[in-house]
Amino acid sequence: MSNETRNEGLWEEINTNRDFMKCPDFSKFMPNSDQSKELPQPPLHPKAKGEVIEISADFEKAVTTDSYTKLLDVRRSLRTYDPDKAMTKDQLAFLLWSTQGIQEVRGGGYAALRPVPSGGARHPFETYFFARNVEGLNPGIYRYLPDEHIGEKKVSVEFITSLSNHEESVSEMLADQKWAIHAPVVVYLTCIAYRAEWRYSTMAHRVILIDLGHAGQNLMLSAEAMGLGSCCIAAYDQKLCDDALGVDGYEEYTVYACTVGNAKA
Repeated sequence: MSNETRNEGLWEEINTNRDFMKCPDFSKFMPNSDQSKELPQPPLHPKAKGEVIEISADFEKAVTTDSYTKLLDVRRSLRTYDPDKAMTKDQLAFLLWSTQGIQEVRGGGYAALRPVPSGGARHPFETYFFARNVEGLNPGIYRYLPDEHIGEKKVSVEFITSLSNHEESVSEMLADQKWAIHAPVVVYLTCIAYRAEWRYSTMAHRVILIDLGHAGQNLMLSAEAMGLGSCCIAAYDQKLCDDALGVDGYEEYTVYACTVGNAKA
């Protein structure tokens, strides 16, 4: 569509967003980063403040697809879930670990190696989830704690809060997409932007968006590998999500949501 068919303000916004997607000259901006100024690195993860629960992590039991070609061939977004079919602890554990688990920490705490790539190994995301129907977990919001079991196939989560009238609350959080309330789990990724800003300064946010795609793809392929379906969600209520997850909306804020569960027969 030519710019003659758009109003001037809209065209300027589109041009700005297109330019944001392009790769800048990082050498012009990196000298201004806090890393280059030798300021302290932000922690890889905030420590748990509430109840910590270790859940099962038998990944071999959870994964049912052994063909990568088949995995890519069958993955589709799923919006119709069986509300009565619970997700097992093993399935939840593999889903969390394969999305943001820490396999190794290098450089005296500088870099965390994970199943997903991240620019400069900054990994600026935290993983939360709403458990509606997970074996052994009460309904509520939880946060994954990858630093509890570095290099191990174990998974711990922190209980954040229960939700009153949780189905209505989750639907409102996801812009009134009522189909989503039938999924046993809704995963939310938040961003602690300074982890990437510390290294990349004003260029960090473009890198963060690229990293977000890596994490989302791992999440959806891992769900499919366990015979589950998933659907990534871009339409959500920012304030409602931030409030429910207990984040401040500035230093840490919601950037992604994804439903996961068994398909309705």
